[in-house]
Amino acid sequence: MAQRAFNLPNVLTYARILAVPLVVLCFFLEGHLKSSDFARWSALAIFLLASVTDYFDGYFARAWQQTSNIGKMLDPIADKLLVATCLLLLAADTDRHGGIAGWSLWAAIIILCREILVSGLREYLAALKVSVPVTQLAKWKTTIQMVAIAFLLVGPAGDKIFPLTTQIGLVLLWIAALVTLYTGYDYFRAGLKHIMDE
Repeated sequence: MAQRAFNLPNVLTYARILAVPLVVLCFFLEGHLKSSDFARWSALAIFLLASVTDYFDGYFARAWQQTSNIGKMLDPIADKLLVATCLLLLAADTDRHGGIAGWSLWAAIIILCREILVSGLREYLAALKVSVPVTQLAKWKTTIQMVAIAFLLVGPAGDKIFPLTTQIGLVLLWIAALVTLYTGYDYFRAGLKHIMDE
């Protein structure tokens, strides 16, 4: 059991969870919330490494037949922790106009609400021994979401090299939010049949 808990796919998942406080630390390097250029680039590097582990933990688990219950449980939790933390940091860091503010907050709220609602639905259906598979569109949603957050994390620091960095991030965030709405509806429509049957 211990061997399964510490196989490579699970270690990659643990690493993604450990990346969460490291990203937060980047924004608090000076003792308070302040996103210097160095902080932004550091946060981006950690986020990209963590995002890569999301692909490889699943790939290795399937390729080496090392799937485990703890991996199945922690993998989506790690993703949601990373996304939620980054969105909250970007919403809080408005000093340099590189965060999520104004109407863009709605995109972040949509994403966060959907993640919470779908997690609740999955937990309820799991108790009924019903599995809701992840759709291909939901995987695309996650990819767009991660790319949007990557652009927004580097934000103002990236704008100095490529002036549209922040704007691209915000556009992608809204695209991710719209796809999120659709996939959330799709999950609820699939789950509603089992809820009604009860």
